[in-house]
Amino acid sequence: MSADGRRVLDPLELGVVERELSGSAAAAARALAAADGRVLERDGRAIFSLGVAARLALRGGVAHPGAARAAEELLAAVGDGALALGALPFEPLSPGELVLPALAVIERRGQPPVARATGTRRELDALLGAFPFAEGAPAPPPAPRGELADRFELISSRSHPEFRALVAEAVAAIADGELDKVVLAREVLIRANRAFQQPDLLNRLRALHPSCFAFALDGFVGASPELLCRRRGLAVASEPLAGTVARSGDPEADERLAEMLISSRKERHEHRLVVDAIAGVLRPLCAELAIPEVPIILELRNVAHLTTPVRGHLRPGPGTPGALQLVAELHPTPAVGGWPRDAALAYLAKHEGLERGLYAGAVGYVEAGGDGEFWLGIRSAQISGREARLLAGVGIVEGSDPAAELAETQLKLQALLAVAVRP
Repeated sequence: MSADGRRVLDPLELGVVERELSGSAAAAARALAAADGRVLERDGRAIFSLGVAARLALRGGVAHPGAARAAEELLAAVGDGALALGALPFEPLSPGELVLPALAVIERRGQPPVARATGTRRELDALLGAFPFAEGAPAPPPAPRGELADRFELISSRSHPEFRALVAEAVAAIADGELDKVVLAREVLIRANRAFQQPDLLNRLRALHPSCFAFALDGFVGASPELLCRRRGLAVASEPLAGTVARSGDPEADERLAEMLISSRKERHEHRLVVDAIAGVLRPLCAELAIPEVPIILELRNVAHLTTPVRGHLRPGPGTPGALQLVAELHPTPAVGGWPRDAALAYLAKHEGLERGLYAGAVGYVEAGGDGEFWLGIRSAQISGREARLLAGVGIVEGSDPAAELAETQLKLQALLAVAVRP
């Protein structure tokens, strides 16, 4: 055990057992994980985790040299089926951790759900005996829930004029050649009369944004539209977003807005910076890499983005990176930090004036063997009791308009405000 009482991962102590589940047992796991555990879910694939077998610490951050590879090697030593999930901070050298859940229920469309228990032999027997694996076995009782909040106060960390001035300052820095792009985040705090409840926010997000990657991890809740990286076997994928326009709900008007977005020199430039940075990381790692020349439109509930589906085939061999190593190489992309990366991070540290924490970090999972996927922790809220902290970022490049960038933050914040503020 560590000084704070947490188990230090010793792979020789742990094992993994997998068992097929009934539909009723998987549903019970879903409900329990939403309330008291961790949930990752998108497009017919989901992980619901309960309890903690061990914590995979990244004390120097995911980008610390060798840290991601060492973490993947520890996970592999636990054995086939071992899985670690969690949310990592935006700052690549800030301490973070992934959790090896005591019980993880995995759903894949068209396949029966399975449970993976991780722990010592004694713990595995207890875990498998306690959970209702048999059809018709009683489900664990749901956690008690209190009354939902019905009064709210919104507090912005910067006034509208202050944020517009921040954007104008960044535009001037870009004109002076300090950097090519920087992503500025805007923070809004919601205070409620009663505690926010993670399952309610998660369920509303899934209903309103079904195409997004929904997550709920110890009070960090969101619906991300942006895939940072996915690895399955040697296949690797990334789907960066940059360039945004509002949607009106009128099909003809939205089509015109999308055409304006894809023909905008400013938006295409901002988007290409992100795509080129990701290509620069992946190309040396891949035997093949396919990147379309022209982005496509990703339509969400109230906004549309430019996106480019990046697909590659990793070079086989002992040095093939796993999903966590890909995070270490790719993150933060210019979609959430800026370009050049070091100059943008230095600019943010000096001028942004807030601690991002998990916002715009990497959220996802990695399995023994290196397969896994991570999404950017955007369109997210950090809830703690009666408070919810929301952030939204906008990419600033040459020609950015302060008023338009402020309006874009409002559009992006709306995704979470619509589920958190329910009078």
